[in-house]
Amino acid sequence: MVRADSRRRREAFEIAGEIIPAGERRTVDIPLGVLSTQTPMTLPVHVIHGKRPGPVLFVSAAIHGDEVLGVEIIRRLLQMKQIAKPRGTLLLVPVVNVYGFISHTRYLPDRRDLNRCFPGSTGGSLASKLAHVFMEEVVRKADYGIDLHTAGMHRSNLPQIRVDFDDEVARRMARAFGAPVTLNSNLRDGSLRQAAQEEGVHTLLFEAGEALRFEEGAIRHGVKGVLRVLHDLGIISGKPLAGPKRRPVLSRSSHWLRAPTGGILRMLYGLGEAVQKGEVIAVVSGPFGDQDIELRAKTDGIVIGRTNLPVVNQGDAVFHVARVFDPEKAEANVDSMEQDLIEDPLFDEEIV
Repeated sequence: MVRADSRRRREAFEIAGEIIPAGERRTVDIPLGVLSTQTPMTLPVHVIHGKRPGPVLFVSAAIHGDEVLGVEIIRRLLQMKQIAKPRGTLLLVPVVNVYGFISHTRYLPDRRDLNRCFPGSTGGSLASKLAHVFMEEVVRKADYGIDLHTAGMHRSNLPQIRVDFDDEVARRMARAFGAPVTLNSNLRDGSLRQAAQEEGVHTLLFEAGEALRFEEGAIRHGVKGVLRVLHDLGIISGKPLAGPKRRPVLSRSSHWLRAPTGGILRMLYGLGEAVQKGEVIAVVSGPFGDQDIELRAKTDGIVIGRTNLPVVNQGDAVFHVARVFDPEKAEANVDSMEQDLIEDPLFDEEIV
């Protein structure tokens, strides 16, 4: 006779040939091949397979190997009791581009950008093969995804969510995440977000901080944002996490301002600050102080990304500005959300 409790037992989760029973968690090392030295390489995925039914959500980081901030966000999430017994299944992948990660570089050894190689193939380049494995073993098993990124080398990003505003489910996830800025971002050919959307997997992209650097505020935004999304989707239960007192800034478009000439850059605005059309936001000078060329804002907006290098060549990207209707209000909202995070009791007992 079959017992009633066994009939209600949830099915096991399979990934890369490994079986994880309901109610268990395990790190699975998915084989990728070998390096030129014959050293085996694997893609580590931590699976938390809840006893109760629910959706599957993946959280990924370091698709670009030097974007390490997301690795720390996932490390902290893994130690939190809130995610220990989810409804559904969590797939946590702290390092997708394992090749770039170990060499502190954005790309793979074949110099390809992994985030332009999805959905990949079994017979393509090294990057294409890695993209294929990630799609097969993680993305296609999921219903939702959150992909964690930073700015590139010597640049910083204000914490922000990039999402396709036409995807109503992803927009709801973005509202739940509660980053200071939510930016409408078109899908790019070969990107993880595009490939995931084609599979029906609603995916957010979180951008914050700088490559090869930890920034505590950006990490906290990421941790709390992921937990809010998990709660909104019903994957974790308990008391909802407090949302921001002010609404996130919404922007439908953005643009980069570039250095008008080469020289020494003096930036007059920082991340999260409002800019008005026509304002001088930076000055480029010659090394002998014999010229001052002003860089002026093209539109009203708020600074969501900027270079950290004071030395520029003509055409270098200097400021990333999100267009907003009321820049001063947007700046006040960002400041308020940063202060809320400092005072948030979730981080009273910091996981280190």
